[in-house]
Amino acid sequence: MARSNSSQRWLAEHFRDEFVLRAKREGYRSRAVYKLMELNERDRFLKPGQRVVDLGAAPGGWTQYAAQVVGDRGHIFALDLLPMDHFAHTTVIQGDFSSEEVLAHLTALLGDAPVDLVISDMAPNMSGVETVDIPRAMYLAELALDFCHHMLKPEGAFVTKVFQGEGFDALMKNARSAFKSVVVRKPKASRPRSREVYLVARGKRVVYG
Repeated sequence: MARSNSSQRWLAEHFRDEFVLRAKREGYRSRAVYKLMELNERDRFLKPGQRVVDLGAAPGGWTQYAAQVVGDRGHIFALDLLPMDHFAHTTVIQGDFSSEEVLAHLTALLGDAPVDLVISDMAPNMSGVETVDIPRAMYLAELALDFCHHMLKPEGAFVTKVFQGEGFDALMKNARSAFKSVVVRKPKASRPRSREVYLVARGKRVVYG
């Protein structure tokens, strides 16, 4: 089947993209790694020795960089529906991170200690229809935020992809109630025409029952 003109344009742009070319030169799984690098250079949420959960980790660019930063005293737990190769200092769990089975598996691996940081570059399979795609993407971000309530330690941090549009204001409100500091960033590696931005939340609040 012949590709549409828009698909051909996207492919041509993709293979000329400076971050795609840089990822190939530097041995990273995807161009998305440079979004995480820039965010971390600015906000310093990734540190040696941390235990980190990467939600929607495949193909592994964020996991790869995070594992390099945390080093041999830290560990990355990479969760995704898709299979993914392992890196050093990494455990890959294949499955839906919101399912009871995957959560039980992760909880058993963590023992009694919650994680220091949750990161997520998740997005749904895009249809190209913003009125459909953005709400689905924001639903994933809400699921990631809910995951933090259960798995992230007090004062821990959360970094996630979000989309400006329906559901954005509600997510920001929920994040600000759960964390002491919440900022929105637009990394250079994020394509200018995309509505994606990144939420960086730090200082998870302690909620007393």
